[in-house]
Amino acid sequence: MSLYDTILLDLRKSIKVQDKEKLLVLRGLKTAIKNKQVELRQELNDDQILAVISSELKKRKEAIEMFGEGSRQDLVEKEEAEIEILSSYLPPQLSEEEIKETLAQVIEEVSASSPKDLGKVMKSAMVKLAGRADGREVNRLARELLS
Repeated sequence: MSLYDTILLDLRKSIKVQDKEKLLVLRGLKTAIKNKQVELRQELNDDQILAVISSELKKRKEAIEMFGEGSRQDLVEKEEAEIEILSSYLPPQLSEEEIKETLAQVIEEVSASSPKDLGKVMKSAMVKLAGRADGREVNRLARELLS
């Protein structure tokens, strides 16, 4: 079963059990996936759907930062609940050590030796770590390893 089919199945289940919060999140996710399909003019594969989910997660994390600065704890909690729902569709996240191991392999593969090579390292690393690691964290660790 594809990831999109799983999302649709969970959407139907949340309608039946009247889980309004999950229903709202999944409808938004379905819309984001459909918009991406229209933009690309093709059906999305699981990797592309994971990228859409990651994008939605990133939006919510940024919203949490903004709501936190504005002292809106109620909205922070709402966004955190949405992140939890969306995260359930992503593969398990890698630990910092696992990311460092992958980055070390990538640095060796692309023959990177200085912070100037960060772009090459990030391009290759994000392909290998897609959906399993946050881009900011990968960037921070790559900078650390290259300096």
